[in-house]
Amino acid sequence: MKTATISQADLETWAGFLLDHSLGGITPTDRVMIKGERICWPLMEVLERRVIESGGTPDVLLVPPNNDRGRVWSATMGRTGTPEQIEAVPDWHRARYESMTKYVEVLGAEDPTQYMGLTPEQLGGLAGADRRFGDIRLSKSWVITLFPTEGMAKTEGMDLDDYSDFIVRASTADPMPLKDAEVKLAPLFDVGRSVTIVTQHPGDGRELVLELDITPSRGVMSFGLRNFPDGEVFTSPDASKTTGEIFVDLPVNYGGNDIEGIYLRFEDGRIVEYKADTGHKHLAAIIETDDGSHRLGEVALGMNPGLDKVLKHPLFVEKVGGTLHIAIGASYEDCFVTDASSDEGRKRLIDLEKSGILNRSAQHVDIVTDFRPGGCGRSVHIDDRQMVIHDGYWTPE
Repeated sequence: MKTATISQADLETWAGFLLDHSLGGITPTDRVMIKGERICWPLMEVLERRVIESGGTPDVLLVPPNNDRGRVWSATMGRTGTPEQIEAVPDWHRARYESMTKYVEVLGAEDPTQYMGLTPEQLGGLAGADRRFGDIRLSKSWVITLFPTEGMAKTEGMDLDDYSDFIVRASTADPMPLKDAEVKLAPLFDVGRSVTIVTQHPGDGRELVLELDITPSRGVMSFGLRNFPDGEVFTSPDASKTTGEIFVDLPVNYGGNDIEGIYLRFEDGRIVEYKADTGHKHLAAIIETDDGSHRLGEVALGMNPGLDKVLKHPLFVEKVGGTLHIAIGASYEDCFVTDASSDEGRKRLIDLEKSGILNRSAQHVDIVTDFRPGGCGRSVHIDDRQMVIHDGYWTPE
């Protein structure tokens, strides 16, 4: 298998952004989990060394090649395990996650086909078993990036060299210009009460309108602090109040499977009708995972004009400047509170969950609509202010 050729200088720059910019630096009190497949080792090795040089303790978690994103169980357990086996997660697994203070996940698979082909029930079982560890991860300081592999390049229909050049160029670019653009947009989410999204169905030409209530939440800027590369302003809507319809035209890859041409209809916050032109059964597997996967956990505007190719991987497609994405599934706690670990923050989150505003789910799957010329997106309003695209950035009209 062909492997990506990345210079040592680029690996050092990349690792530096992840540890110093995204995670805020490493101290001797930090225990940093570095998770990824063996094929991602060139970057993981640099991360491990730099954590040690900073006085921290690395915890390297190598992911088996038949495991999608290092879930608690592999695809083999999903295919052949009983519900009792899937539920029987070893105690040490939780202890390992709880002991870390910071987390770096290096995505990138040697062979994504090894975890494809699971039924909706099998995918739901794996996602459910992994949810508690996802919640632990999200409570820490974390960042996710993507290492280029031949297997991942094939899912995009690209040559490895071209794919690698694009990934490395995006992952070694200074993220601070993104912040400068996002500062102008985030306050609108803070004070806004609603987001109105208008798309056009390519089949029958109908204009579809989706209304989201963002009154209880705040805008969060994303300029390399959680994903790298990055570029979005996002919030979590009131999960009980989304109404209307939307068409999502950009393809996304979920668990090695392509999904494209998604139609959703909501009533009282809940998805009551859905369809995908490609990968409908995989969309169904996401939505039918649990009760929370019938609701939305995020709405966001893509703000990275430097992503000049549209990849199917969610880490990239959702960041393209001039796109909008919504997420099926879990809300983000930091969209509602500034400190989820404080007594006040925990109490507010409990109240929001009980009221149905904050959504809990084993899923959080981003799906993306293109508002650039040729896409099915027509308009986005925050309250009565229309958002427009200027030089690859969303700005108020």
